[in-house]
Amino acid sequence: MSDRSKEFRLTADQFQRIRRRISDYAGISLAETKQDMVYGRLIRRLRALGCAGFDDYLERVEGDVGGERQRFVNALTTNLTAFFREAHHFEVLREVLAGYGRQRLRIWCSAASTGEEPQSIAMTVVEHYRSWTPPVEIIATDIDTQVLDQCRQGVYPIERIDELSTARRQQFFLRGTGPMAGKVRVRPELARLTRFEPFNLLAPDWSRFRGVDVVFCRNVMIYFDKPTQTQVLQQFHRCLNPGGWLFVGHSESQAREVDGFASQGHTVYRSRAAEAAA
Repeated sequence: MSDRSKEFRLTADQFQRIRRRISDYAGISLAETKQDMVYGRLIRRLRALGCAGFDDYLERVEGDVGGERQRFVNALTTNLTAFFREAHHFEVLREVLAGYGRQRLRIWCSAASTGEEPQSIAMTVVEHYRSWTPPVEIIATDIDTQVLDQCRQGVYPIERIDELSTARRQQFFLRGTGPMAGKVRVRPELARLTRFEPFNLLAPDWSRFRGVDVVFCRNVMIYFDKPTQTQVLQQFHRCLNPGGWLFVGHSESQAREVDGFASQGHTVYRSRAAEAAA
């Protein structure tokens, strides 16, 4: 799309300013090739606010006028997910749960997106323990407050569960009728197993996650630069109990470069007990 056909002009300097701000606020390293994508995602905010242009809008973001900084982050956050995505991780999770027996454990899904991943974790937990009240606490966080609202609602287009088995569809979802036709809702018994909270992986204080046993952080670090990836992984290591487990995305192998993590197979790592306890 040429600049002439666009409603607003996004200059190279303005784009660089956006790249710096999203890196500062969310750790996201935007590629130089993403200018059209950025324009398409932010233009709705300019219209909604009646901005004169991108300079006007960025002043609102940088001054956090009316909470615009969070909306800026929400607009530029990518949310691509599915139920039981990278299915081998959930088979490993079953083995992990078996190893803990009836011991209480904490699982942290650190990039909840629209909820499919933490709900897949919860389904795996219920199936393993054969109980709606398993000895497991699930915490799910995301930087995007809009998707967290979707998580809490637990409502999905019915086609999102097409790949699930009939047994899972019947056990874990309620089919909508009337105005909710064509949608499904997560059953309350499953929904109450997960607590959804906002969290920025660049935040300095991670103390509320200390003492977790399992961390899922999948397909998030690909958006961070190398120093940020290392910083986040070191924080996960500090939070995990000795021998705790870290699951990352299929193209994320950075954990093997961080002291204290030992590979347990494809994109699964374990916190080395001696170093974790140090």
